[in-house]
Amino acid sequence: MQEIIVEKPYEFVPPHRGDWVPYFIKKLRLADLYLNYFEGVTSSEVRHLERLQESLSANHGILLAPNHCRYADPLALSPIAVQTGRYLYSMASWHLFNQGRLQAFAIRMVGGFSMNREGVDRASLETAQEILTQAKRPLVVFPEGTVFHTNDRLQPLLDGVSFLTRSAARRREKLGLGKVVIHPVAIKYLYRGDLIATIMPVIKSLEERLTWHEPCSELTILERIHRIGEGLLSLKEVQFLGRAQTGNLAERKQILIQRLLDPLDEAVMGSIQQESLVPRIKQLRSRLVPKLTEGQLPPAEKQKIWKQLSEIYVAQQIEAYPEGYLDEPTETRVLETVERLDEDVHDHARTHRPLHCILEVGEAIEVEPTKPPKGQRDPIMQQLESSLSGMLHRLAAESKPFEDRIAPG
Repeated sequence: MQEIIVEKPYEFVPPHRGDWVPYFIKKLRLADLYLNYFEGVTSSEVRHLERLQESLSANHGILLAPNHCRYADPLALSPIAVQTGRYLYSMASWHLFNQGRLQAFAIRMVGGFSMNREGVDRASLETAQEILTQAKRPLVVFPEGTVFHTNDRLQPLLDGVSFLTRSAARRREKLGLGKVVIHPVAIKYLYRGDLIATIMPVIKSLEERLTWHEPCSELTILERIHRIGEGLLSLKEVQFLGRAQTGNLAERKQILIQRLLDPLDEAVMGSIQQESLVPRIKQLRSRLVPKLTEGQLPPAEKQKIWKQLSEIYVAQQIEAYPEGYLDEPTETRVLETVERLDEDVHDHARTHRPLHCILEVGEAIEVEPTKPPKGQRDPIMQQLESSLSGMLHRLAAESKPFEDRIAPG
């Protein structure tokens, strides 16, 4: 399990407010160097930047709401800051500030501030509302809530964006400062190298990890990828259900997720929750994680909580493989799937370059200061989801189709 849970009391980490450090980061192109070395992103372009420029000129409070398909996304947005001459603030999960002093320092210096995903974080919300009210820099919030390795598909959005922007809109209205707007930003990555050469070593290593040492000379690349995925699913079924299941893969995934989460819901929440997976996981973690830092927790109880958190993580891993994602395969989708399999086995994926990043800025969505209608989905979130989904659908057409074949070895 990746180190996304921090076993110590949450402490808010504020952003660095000055311009000198971001200026030198831009001048020395440190973001570009980081993206190239650690994430494989070697080039980028920004489309429809004039939409954002118009909001900046009007001095609106601006929230940038991108999709979140790679860990590179926060820094990949840096060309927007460079080309507009406005640095960015961004919310970042608190666990990222606990993976080394250098990383925590770097995140703060580029405008990042912490957010407690496992609880109510009033300091973070107040900081975000203040940023939108003052409108000195745009604020970046990823409305999907976490990284999903599905560049062509948007995951369900969390409603926190609506609460945050409407609250800031009310503040600006009282102060006579004008509007708060949301600009959707579609992030699209295109692989521009020899895809077969970069993924085959990963595929072979995953097969060997599953003790499949003989070459699969009769299977195509996609068949091998599907076989690895089913092999990993079967291992989890044996672990949690007692034996590997048969039948439809989608049904098998849902049965396993229910086996993992339903007992946790009943034990932790008191009843089985009906929300989609991400809000459901958020609620469970918000109840479990604080217990890890409550006084002298008995070792057996702590071990039980970590086991529950591990099962939640497995459920999230299973859900991360959307049904039919490789039915119309592109090089982007194939690379994402191989990276996701690699990460699930090794807790991190190997870097594959060169990646080209497209940033498309959507039309401004004006935020009303009034509360959304009761019993209905917030119109702001509907507009945001529609805009992001539409841009991602159009950008998906730029991915090179994948030509499946039998690869040597």
